[in-house]
Amino acid sequence: MLTYEISAQDHLRRVDSFMRNLLPSAQFSYIKKLINSGHLKVNGAPAEPGDLLRYADQVTLKESSKTAAFLARLTPELDILFEDSWIICFNKPAGLAVHRTEDPEEITLVDLAETLLKKRDGVGRLRPVNRLDKGTSGAIILAKSAVAAGMFGKMVQEEGLGKLYLAMVEGKLQKQGTIDAALDGKESQTSYVRLFQGGGVSLLAVYPLTGRMHQIRQHFKLIGHPILGDKRYGGRKLSGFTGHALHSFRTTLVHPATGEEIDIPAPLPESLLRLATRCGAVSDESFLKTLNDVPAAETLALS
Repeated sequence: MLTYEISAQDHLRRVDSFMRNLLPSAQFSYIKKLINSGHLKVNGAPAEPGDLLRYADQVTLKESSKTAAFLARLTPELDILFEDSWIICFNKPAGLAVHRTEDPEEITLVDLAETLLKKRDGVGRLRPVNRLDKGTSGAIILAKSAVAAGMFGKMVQEEGLGKLYLAMVEGKLQKQGTIDAALDGKESQTSYVRLFQGGGVSLLAVYPLTGRMHQIRQHFKLIGHPILGDKRYGGRKLSGFTGHALHSFRTTLVHPATGEEIDIPAPLPESLLRLATRCGAVSDESFLKTLNDVPAAETLALS
């Protein structure tokens, strides 16, 4: 029996995401079979693919020669959060662009993802469904075919994605609020809930109600509380920190092909975990417990 204890870096990770990163070269169908057959247990009980793991959970996996052959010898280059036959979702690190920009030599998330799929499955043309700024970390969805890109693109346009971000901003804010300020002449709204504050900074759960370019970053600059590390919009520089302290933490959607409601959490990168606990003067464990209770976008009672 293989046994693993969930670390802070895997807190609120889906079970199927944990398995995908544990067995990166395995086919999707094999991972699904291991979970559905009960070969994987969390704290001694069978688990579902969409169940969320929490800090210090015990995960056990029935050992076999086939499973052992798939076990990762090194940490995978990309963190897969969710995958099916239509899409694949990654936990994008800050500093990695989704698309190529001015530099033709720049390596992008799409480049790395296509290389991964070609090596594993023999195919690899991917098309982004949503977008994240280069300096923002978190969930990015890529479609595996032109048909999937069309279906998911229409879904995003007509229904949108449920989006929950975590942001570290300068100063102290009220417990809850909504920023209503037009950007580029278009109506723009961003709601937030303060999770904790201390050391002159605040950790916020942020809900963009509209989808303007750089909306969250611009809105917090406008109210005098820029995101830490966001030099473009007035945030102070963070030594040794790549990008800015903004993370796409939870993405929800209704799958256009299956009708299933999917919740895709993106565990926080280690650098943001360190920043949040250092600036907020709280322990790792209490900080992670705070994340358990962050309200989802669809249940937030806006004032």
